[in-house]
Amino acid sequence: MPQSIKRTVLRRGDPSREEERRDLLQSLSHTRTLINQAYGGFNNASDSDLIESYVFEINSLQARYNYLLRRVKELEGAT
Repeated sequence: MPQSIKRTVLRRGDPSREEERRDLLQSLSHTRTLINQAYGGFNNASDSDLIESYVFEINSLQARYNYLLRRVKELEGAT
């Protein structure tokens, strides 16, 4: 289904679904920003403990990003 048609279907559908989609997209954007910041910290860290903490943070944020992306796809597929 073309993107323009999906948006039209979502707008005419359940308003709570569109609100959830908007919230998910906002969370995706915020999580992307946090991932970029964590990579910046990782690239500038020299202490092994700090490097390790950035690795865990990046992995955690990537898992969250994948979850949010999956939820957006599920929500769009449900229409």
